[in-house]
Amino acid sequence: PPSTPRSQHTQTFDTMLAKTAARSSAAVATRAVTRSAVEWYGPDRAKWLGPFSDNAVPSYLTGEYPGDYGWDSAGLSADPETFAAYREAELIHARWAMLGALGCVGPELTGDGMAPNPWFKQGALIFSDGGLDYLGNPSLVHAQSILAILACQVILMGGAEAYRVNGGPAGEGLDKLHPGEAFDPLGLADDPDTFAELKVKEIKNGRLAMFSMFGFYVQAIVTGKGPVENWSEHVADPYNVNGFTEVFATKFDPTA
Repeated sequence: PPSTPRSQHTQTFDTMLAKTAARSSAAVATRAVTRSAVEWYGPDRAKWLGPFSDNAVPSYLTGEYPGDYGWDSAGLSADPETFAAYREAELIHARWAMLGALGCVGPELTGDGMAPNPWFKQGALIFSDGGLDYLGNPSLVHAQSILAILACQVILMGGAEAYRVNGGPAGEGLDKLHPGEAFDPLGLADDPDTFAELKVKEIKNGRLAMFSMFGFYVQAIVTGKGPVENWSEHVADPYNVNGFTEVFATKFDPTA
C-alpha cells in the first residue's frame, strides 16, 4: 500500500534521529580519544606531582614516550640516546616481569600433578624421578632434561629477539619495541589512537609487574612461601600476618 504522509514523516524523523545519534557517538568517541591523548602524552599530560609539577619536570621529558610522568630526579634521561636505550630496557624488562608474575602465581594454582607448589621450588621438579609435567599433564609437556629446556629457550627466545631487533622472516624494518605485523596477529595496533593508549597501559602494567616480582622475591626469602599462600594467610588474619610482622623473620630454607 502507498505510504501515508504520517508514515513518511515518521520515517524521516527516524532517519534524522539515527543520524543525530551517530554524530553524537562519533563526537563522544573523538572526545574520548582526544582526552586520552592529552592525558598521557604531550605537555598537558598527567605528571608525577599533579598540579604542583610546573617547575619539577625536566625540559627533556616532553611526553613523547608513553608513561612519561616527568620524573627524572637523577637526570638519567638527559641524553636522548641514553633515554631511548633506557626505555627499551625498561619495556623489555616490563614484558618479562608480566610473564614472570603470572609464572610465579601459576605453580601454586596448578603445580605438578595439580598440587600447589611455590614457584621457587617448581623448577627443581625436573630433576625428580618422574620429571616435570606442565599443568600436571604428562601428555602435554613431560620435561625430564634441563639441557633440552635450555636449548629450546635459547632457540625460541633468542630467535624471536633476533627478529625483533634485526628483522627477518617476520618482517623487515620493524620497530624494535613495537614491531607489529607478524608480532600483532590480532591487529591491536591497527588504529593509531588505540595503539597509543595500549602503549601506556603496557608500560604501566609492566612497571607494576616489576614491583610485584621484587615483592615475590622478598616474600620467598622472608616467609619461605609463595605469593598465593602469603595472600591467603594475610586475608585470613590481616592483623597478625602482614609485612610489618613478617619482615624481620627470615624463614627461607632452599633445602626444605
